[in-house]
Amino acid sequence: MRQKRWLCLLLLPLLALLGARETAMPALAPQPAGYIALTFDDSPNGSVTERLLDGLRERGAHATFFIIGQQIEGQEALLRRMEAEGHQIGNHTFTHRRIDTTGAVGLHELERTEELLCATLGGSGYWVRPPWGFASAETLRETNVPLIHWSLDTEDWSVLDADRVAACVLNGVCDGDIVLLHDSYETSVDAALRVVDELSAHGYVFVTVEELFERMGVTPETGRLYSRPDALRPVK
Repeated sequence: MRQKRWLCLLLLPLLALLGARETAMPALAPQPAGYIALTFDDSPNGSVTERLLDGLRERGAHATFFIIGQQIEGQEALLRRMEAEGHQIGNHTFTHRRIDTTGAVGLHELERTEELLCATLGGSGYWVRPPWGFASAETLRETNVPLIHWSLDTEDWSVLDADRVAACVLNGVCDGDIVLLHDSYETSVDAALRVVDELSAHGYVFVTVEELFERMGVTPETGRLYSRPDALRPVK
């Protein structure tokens, strides 16, 4: 009996050491439930865009803003802030003109905005969101960057109701989706931030479109219209 007692006393420090080592091991970070790209068309829009950027920064979320060229003048600081805070900036033509039926005129709209973005931010090759999502085979042949459609349309510009817009995303979004919104409306900002709060709590991560392609292991090709990184939208 005395020998067993001594053996137990000898084992206690070893067991304590093993327990301490187990306790000291860092916990593994949980895997994300999925990745979502929020995109905002018709940007920038002054104080509405500023409030959206404030909310995204507070939440550590990134998004993609498709810029109308004629709105850049006087709002250059907003574009620089977008870039500095890790958001992606894209080209949405100069006057929001359709590029599928306007030939060289539509392509010139893209060129003018590309030049302004380059002058404001540097770099080149800004990805394109065609106005209303319309593109033609000719557009794709003449465009040397990826074109981005969407896989979930909130119709926020028509609904103008934060509850309904948020519900559209919360009830319909999937891992890898590209969500269409506009930073022209306070209701859209309210809805977007609510979506980020609720889905982040369930493990979703909000990334730029470019980051979404990387996360999904897809290399974007120029002159292709993507509704998601893993899905092309057909054009005529």
